[in-house]
Amino acid sequence: MENVKKINDELTIAGQVTPEQLQQAAQEGYKSVLNLRSPNEKGFLPEEQQLAEAAGLDYINIPVKADEMNDELTTEILQKIDELPKPALIHCGSAMRAGAMAFMNLATRQGMTPEQAFEKAHETGFDCSAHPQMKEFFAQYVSQHSKAS
Repeated sequence: MENVKKINDELTIAGQVTPEQLQQAAQEGYKSVLNLRSPNEKGFLPEEQQLAEAAGLDYINIPVKADEMNDELTTEILQKIDELPKPALIHCGSAMRAGAMAFMNLATRQGMTPEQAFEKAHETGFDCSAHPQMKEFFAQYVSQHSKAS
Protein backbone atom coordinates (compact mmCIF):
# COMPACT_ATOMS: atom_id res chain seq x y z
CA MET A 1 0.00 0.00 0.00
CA GLU A 2 1.17 3.54 -0.70
CA ASN A 3 1.34 6.39 1.83
CA VAL A 4 1.69 3.80 4.61
CA LYS A 5 4.27 3.49 7.41
CA LYS A 6 4.53 0.34 9.47
CA ILE A 7 5.40 1.22 13.06
CA ASN A 8 5.62 -2.33 14.40
CA ASP A 9 3.90 -5.67 13.88
CA GLU A 10 0.70 -4.34 15.45
CA LEU A 11 0.36 -0.76 14.19
CA THR A 12 0.55 0.84 10.76
CA ILE A 13 -0.30 4.45 9.95
CA ALA A 14 -1.55 5.98 6.72
CA GLY A 15 -3.13 9.02 5.16
CA GLN A 16 -6.63 8.66 3.69
CA VAL A 17 -7.12 5.14 2.39
CA THR A 18 -8.93 4.16 -0.79
CA PRO A 19 -11.53 1.38 -1.09
CA GLU A 20 -8.83 -0.67 -2.85
CA GLN A 21 -6.41 -0.15 0.05
CA LEU A 22 -9.03 -1.33 2.55
CA GLN A 23 -9.41 -4.53 0.51
CA GLN A 24 -5.62 -4.84 0.26
CA ALA A 25 -5.23 -4.30 4.02
CA ALA A 26 -7.64 -7.16 4.69
CA GLN A 27 -5.79 -9.39 2.22
CA GLU A 28 -2.47 -8.53 3.91
CA GLY A 29 -3.84 -9.72 7.25
CA TYR A 30 -4.93 -6.48 8.92
CA LYS A 31 -7.78 -7.01 11.36
CA SER A 32 -9.00 -3.48 12.02
CA VAL A 33 -9.10 0.15 10.89
CA LEU A 34 -9.17 3.25 13.08
CA ASN A 35 -10.16 6.38 11.15
CA LEU A 36 -9.31 9.67 12.91
CA ARG A 37 -10.97 11.86 10.27
CA SER A 38 -14.09 13.92 10.78
CA PRO A 39 -16.98 13.20 8.36
CA ASN A 40 -16.97 16.85 7.27
CA GLU A 41 -13.27 16.80 6.29
CA LYS A 42 -12.50 17.12 2.61
CA GLY A 43 -11.72 13.67 1.21
CA PHE A 44 -13.56 11.74 3.96
CA LEU A 45 -14.83 8.46 2.52
CA PRO A 46 -18.48 8.23 3.68
CA GLU A 47 -18.78 4.53 2.82
CA GLU A 48 -15.51 3.59 4.51
CA GLN A 49 -17.12 1.73 7.40
CA GLN A 50 -19.24 -0.43 5.08
CA LEU A 51 -16.23 -1.12 2.84
CA ALA A 52 -13.99 -2.02 5.80
CA GLU A 53 -16.59 -4.29 7.38
CA ALA A 54 -17.36 -5.93 4.02
CA ALA A 55 -13.63 -6.72 3.78
CA GLY A 56 -13.82 -8.35 7.23
CA LEU A 57 -12.15 -5.53 9.16
CA ASP A 58 -13.25 -4.12 12.50
CA TYR A 59 -13.85 -0.40 12.04
CA ILE A 60 -13.87 2.59 14.40
CA ASN A 61 -14.13 6.29 13.54
CA ILE A 62 -13.06 8.77 16.23
CA PRO A 63 -12.85 12.27 14.72
CA VAL A 64 -9.79 14.22 15.90
CA LYS A 65 -8.90 17.79 15.01
CA ALA A 66 -5.17 18.42 15.40
CA ASP A 67 -5.75 21.74 17.17
CA GLU A 68 -8.37 20.28 19.54
CA MET A 69 -6.44 17.35 20.97
CA ASN A 70 -6.72 16.94 24.71
CA ASP A 71 -5.79 14.38 27.36
CA GLU A 72 -9.28 12.89 27.62
CA LEU A 73 -9.73 12.29 23.89
CA THR A 74 -6.16 11.03 23.53
CA THR A 75 -6.61 8.56 26.42
CA GLU A 76 -9.85 7.31 24.80
CA ILE A 77 -8.11 6.81 21.45
CA LEU A 78 -5.09 5.06 23.00
CA GLN A 79 -7.44 2.68 24.85
CA LYS A 80 -9.27 1.95 21.56
CA ILE A 81 -5.90 1.23 19.91
CA ASP A 82 -5.18 -1.26 22.72
CA GLU A 83 -8.57 -2.95 22.19
CA LEU A 84 -8.48 -3.16 18.39
CA PRO A 85 -7.73 -6.56 16.87
CA LYS A 86 -4.16 -6.45 15.54
CA PRO A 87 -2.59 -5.70 13.20
CA ALA A 88 -4.43 -2.39 13.00
CA LEU A 89 -4.33 0.31 10.34
CA ILE A 90 -4.71 3.83 11.79
CA HIS A 91 -5.33 6.65 9.34
CA CYS A 92 -6.30 10.28 8.94
CA GLY A 93 -5.90 12.76 6.08
CA SER A 94 -2.12 12.95 5.94
CA ALA A 95 -1.03 10.38 8.58
CA MET A 96 -0.07 13.17 11.02
CA ARG A 97 -2.81 12.52 13.61
CA ALA A 98 -2.57 8.76 13.03
CA GLY A 99 1.18 8.86 13.59
CA ALA A 100 0.89 10.98 16.71
CA MET A 101 -1.68 8.61 18.24
CA ALA A 102 0.21 5.46 17.26
CA PHE A 103 3.49 6.75 18.67
CA MET A 104 1.81 8.06 21.84
CA ASN A 105 0.31 4.60 22.29
CA LEU A 106 3.70 2.98 21.81
CA ALA A 107 5.50 5.46 24.08
CA THR A 108 3.03 5.31 26.96
CA ARG A 109 2.73 1.50 26.85
CA GLN A 110 6.50 0.95 26.64
CA GLY A 111 7.53 3.59 29.17
CA MET A 112 9.41 5.73 26.65
CA THR A 113 10.37 9.35 27.19
CA PRO A 114 9.05 11.85 24.62
CA GLU A 115 12.60 12.02 23.19
CA GLN A 116 12.73 8.22 22.73
CA ALA A 117 9.31 8.31 21.06
CA PHE A 118 10.39 11.12 18.70
CA GLU A 119 13.53 9.14 17.83
CA LYS A 120 11.48 6.02 17.08
CA ALA A 121 9.09 8.12 14.97
CA HIS A 122 12.03 9.62 13.10
CA GLU A 123 13.46 6.13 12.40
CA THR A 124 10.10 5.20 10.86
CA GLY A 125 10.22 8.26 8.62
CA PHE A 126 7.58 10.15 10.58
CA ASP A 127 8.34 13.85 11.11
CA CYS A 128 7.00 15.06 14.44
CA SER A 129 8.32 18.57 13.83
CA ALA A 130 5.94 19.22 10.94
CA HIS A 131 3.21 20.22 13.40
CA PRO A 132 4.81 22.02 16.40
CA GLN A 133 1.55 22.32 18.38
CA MET A 134 0.92 18.58 18.10
CA LYS A 135 4.56 17.80 18.96
CA GLU A 136 4.26 19.89 22.12
CA PHE A 137 1.03 18.13 23.11
CA PHE A 138 2.63 14.75 22.34
CA ALA A 139 5.63 15.50 24.60
CA GLN A 140 3.43 16.73 27.45
CA TYR A 141 1.04 13.76 27.20
CA VAL A 142 3.81 11.13 27.01
CA SER A 143 5.65 12.75 29.95
CA GLN A 144 2.53 12.49 32.11
CA HIS A 145 1.19 9.12 31.00
CA SER A 146 4.21 6.96 30.17
CA LYS A 147 4.44 3.88 32.39
CA ALA A 148 7.66 4.16 34.35
CA SER A 149 9.86 1.18 33.63
